Amino acid sequence: MNFITVFRKEMLEQGRTYRFLIVAAVFVAFGLSSPALAKFTPELLKAIPGVPGGIQAFFPTPTVADAMGQYIKNMSQFGVLLALLMTMGVVVQEKERGTAAFFLTRPVSRTTFLLAKFASMTVAFVVSLAVAALGCWYYTYILFEPIAWGPFLALNGLMLVVFLVYMALSLLGSTIARSNGIAVGLAFLSLIVIGGIGALPTIGDYFPGRLFSWGASLVLKGTDTAWPALWISLGIILAALLAACLVFRRQEV
Repeated sequence: MNFITVFRKEMLEQGRTYRFLIVAAVFVAFGLSSPALAKFTPELLKAIPGVPGGIQAFFPTPTVADAMGQYIKNMSQFGVLLALLMTMGVVVQEKERGTAAFFLTRPVSRTTFLLAKFASMTVAFVVSLAVAALGCWYYTYILFEPIAWGPFLALNGLMLVVFLVYMALSLLGSTIARSNGIAVGLAFLSLIVIGGIGALPTIGDYFPGRLFSWGASLVLKGTDTAWPALWISLGIILAALLAACLVFRRQEV
């Protein structure tokens, strides 16, 4: 059974378990709402009864930068959580139910089994993020002004790389774990470690979280770059997938 056949099976599983629908719904909701939140939140605050007029003067007029900041904030928080939640059980649950052992009795390599799962989740995130980005771009155009497509696509591509980092680490944790509880713990441990190190000065410039600020700089015509963070992020993805395949080859399922 080749990779394409296993990949199709995983895509069908995405539909049956509603993973694809959940990712798409969350991404599209935040993609559409982010420009609106940036536009109307100051107006809503000004409309609160009892707010002195002097304080209202401090509410700045929202701009494209606010819309992009809201979009990046929402997607960075909920996109990373989705990457962990949607991936952390994909292997360990099949091991617990015994379906992995049944499936691997067919002519399917364990590497193909894992990579097909990762590829199907990647497709779900790519499609969902593309629709969310289209909605965000359109509402930013309506409520503010048009933004250049090239930098905006680059921003979303960089965000996707960050999501893939956490998906790969979560897949590794799900492969290592013998129970769903352990897989959950390992997934969120990766979030704490990567996020904690990324918050450190200087060192954080080389970690995935740095890609969000680079993407924002691209859209807002800044000069900020973070090539080392991109290469290290891609390296983490490859290393996590390789480690997952090596661990899975040696496991009894």
